[in-house]
Amino acid sequence: MSMRRTTKLLICALALLASGAHASAQEQPYTSETDEYALELPSEVWKAVPRPDSEHRHVEFINGLRPEGYLRVRREVVEGNTDLKEFAHAEADTHLRYKPGFVIGKDERFAGRLSGVVLNYEYTHGGKPMAGRVYYLQADGRTVYVLHFTGLRDKLQRIQNQTDAIARSFRLKQ
Repeated sequence: MSMRRTTKLLICALALLASGAHASAQEQPYTSETDEYALELPSEVWKAVPRPDSEHRHVEFINGLRPEGYLRVRREVVEGNTDLKEFAHAEADTHLRYKPGFVIGKDERFAGRLSGVVLNYEYTHGGKPMAGRVYYLQADGRTVYVLHFTGLRDKLQRIQNQTDAIARSFRLKQ
């Protein structure tokens, strides 16, 4: 009886290992051709979409459809003594507060390969409740990378583990 139980436990352990390997194999690495960063997308649903504009080329990331989750990454140069939390709130006050139904949420510390601050907010678009989750990641004393996620409020809340995983994987290219 004990041999049978040991065999069952071994089979269960192997199944768990196989499913874990499958889950990590779904991660999609992305390295920017024009910027100095790399990140990992948590599933094949997330796609990198190049969007050229008049000045330079940038990439947006979409989780299937844009309302399901949308990410835009940008680099900001700040003063050497800038407090990241103050910078995040100043940006929200300057750029986000004009969105219809804008309500700022709480901010929180964030730790990944780069540490920083996360700011949450809600707004409406076309009568639909939307949300934003913005990661301000400190690369060095003067450089901040901003990972700005938006989507339908309930969808963005459901994929918060994915937005956190993307932000944790964000790194500078060597």
